[in-house]
Amino acid sequence: MSGHSKWATTKHKKAAIDAKRSKLFAKLIKNIEVAARIGGPDPAGNPTLYDAIQKAKKSSVPNDNIDRAVKRGGGLDGAGVNYETLMYEGYAPGGVALLVECLTDNKNRAVSEVRVAFTRNGGNMADSGSVSYLFHRKGVVTVAKAGHTEDELLEIVLDAGAEEINDEGEVFEIISEATDFVNVRKALQEAGVDYESAEASFVPTMRTAVDLEGAHKVLRLIDALEDSDDVQNVYSNLDIPEDVAAQLAAE
Repeated sequence: MSGHSKWATTKHKKAAIDAKRSKLFAKLIKNIEVAARIGGPDPAGNPTLYDAIQKAKKSSVPNDNIDRAVKRGGGLDGAGVNYETLMYEGYAPGGVALLVECLTDNKNRAVSEVRVAFTRNGGNMADSGSVSYLFHRKGVVTVAKAGHTEDELLEIVLDAGAEEINDEGEVFEIISEATDFVNVRKALQEAGVDYESAEASFVPTMRTAVDLEGAHKVLRLIDALEDSDDVQNVYSNLDIPEDVAAQLAAE
């Protein structure tokens, strides 16, 4: 889930975890198909596909599923679906801004499910441009904090185009221009540093802080949005203060 910082989600029952895992797999596979269709099925010459595959592997998507998705997207098996990227904007309770990125083969279904999620969870959809100005398109590479320091990473990635490194709890987020994240990723690889993910993302220019009740409301809406198969990413300017994050983690 994108756009969140310094907070821990509540525990879920195994059935709920399995359901979310299945939905995550489907979304990661869809990303691979689209990347292969746009840039070709060879990850060596298609950085977007390479990173989509790496992200899927990090999430334990089976290699067979990944290979089939590359073939479908690259037109190597004659199958595949044409997906359309759509962006919807809105506000969660408390004035938290949301960008909802969809990848769908049915626009009417996608907008209907997004609208229902907003309506049922106290949010409001907004006109195009009324929320997006609060975000910048940036490259975001995440690295697990274990075994690394901020200064060490900065020395590795600064010449590759990195602008800043943010401490996000268990990971460091390395921010760059959207066009530079591949170079940042390569610099890490060459230095022998494993990374969690590398992708173009929407980073908020300012954040909206919430209390415990507000955090629950916003996270409930985000969960509802992400429950849609058509929703690939939800970006927010949500700011959960450390004391509120601690309360969430204790629940």
